[in-house]
Amino acid sequence: MSENANPVLVEVTRGGAVESQHRGAACVYDATGARVLAWGRVEAPVFPRSTVKLLQAVPFLETGAADVCQANFNELALACASHAGERAHVAVARTWLERIGLEEGHLACGAHMPSETEAANALIRAGEAPSALHNNCSGQHIAMLATALAKGEAIEGYHEPDHPVQQRVRDTMSELTGEDLARAPMGVDGCSIPTWGITLAGLARGMARIADPRGLKVVRQSAIRRLRNAVARNPFMVAGTGRFCTALIGRKSTELYVKTGAEGVFVAALYELGVGIAVKIDDGAKRASEVALAAILRYLEVLDDADWEALAEFAAPRVLNRAGRDVGEIRTVAGWPHGRPHAAPADAAPAEAAPAAEP
Repeated sequence: MSENANPVLVEVTRGGAVESQHRGAACVYDATGARVLAWGRVEAPVFPRSTVKLLQAVPFLETGAADVCQANFNELALACASHAGERAHVAVARTWLERIGLEEGHLACGAHMPSETEAANALIRAGEAPSALHNNCSGQHIAMLATALAKGEAIEGYHEPDHPVQQRVRDTMSELTGEDLARAPMGVDGCSIPTWGITLAGLARGMARIADPRGLKVVRQSAIRRLRNAVARNPFMVAGTGRFCTALIGRKSTELYVKTGAEGVFVAALYELGVGIAVKIDDGAKRASEVALAAILRYLEVLDDADWEALAEFAAPRVLNRAGRDVGEIRTVAGWPHGRPHAAPADAAPAEAAPAAEP
């Protein structure tokens, strides 16, 4: 194993023996851009996927588009969401899209079945196919279309990297993360918009500025606070039934913002501490990213014993066999994150970002 390999953060046990391991990197930064904690290669760029949706929604408010289309708090939360395609999500998206005078065909995100089992089964029982409104990114796309309309820009190609909507998003994320994304690796996300390679350090810096927006221009502070408040008022809209983001924000809505992304990326903004957290699991495993993020939150004393118990299905999941028997657990490795951080050198050379798989 290369000495530059990321450390093992999470392991899966069976019968008391370690069966699988997940390597990854994680870091905590404050709003000044200073590193607080780091484990692994945090200066290597990764595709952030859906973890940056709140950052991507900032121009929707800064341009005044949210006010032009009279977006309510449910719609603002949906703009930051990777929702499960449940009835409430689809209803909000449909009403919002109709209000701005557009149709499902204008959405470039594509269609997929709801990720929530009952919502998917309801479609199957009704003999209906999923629409673009069921796509977990539909709210983000409606916000982007609404921005184009408010700015008098073409709605055709709004998802392409050279469209003003995406250029605005890229520039905003560059400013908040402290990285020049015009020079970063670029791919196409699962919903067709660009995804730019950002280092974990940059992601954590961006989340720290969500946690503590003081020092940013006033219009940006306002945008961030409005989005934070919208998410806190209805965390269900951000994810849905049985999802860690909804459960965690629902329990700690005045203290933090969290967002998952495909391929094992997870971020958090901690308001009281004024810091941001970013996690990336090398093999893209969601089960490991949830456990790793929860462990860091516990280490920073954001989660207490009662929180840990309430969130145990995500923070400390058990491995059950088909008969429902408890046969193992998913946990962080001994001493992490409580042990000495595996701090990557600040001048570590960034690695080329690997192509990200579709969600």
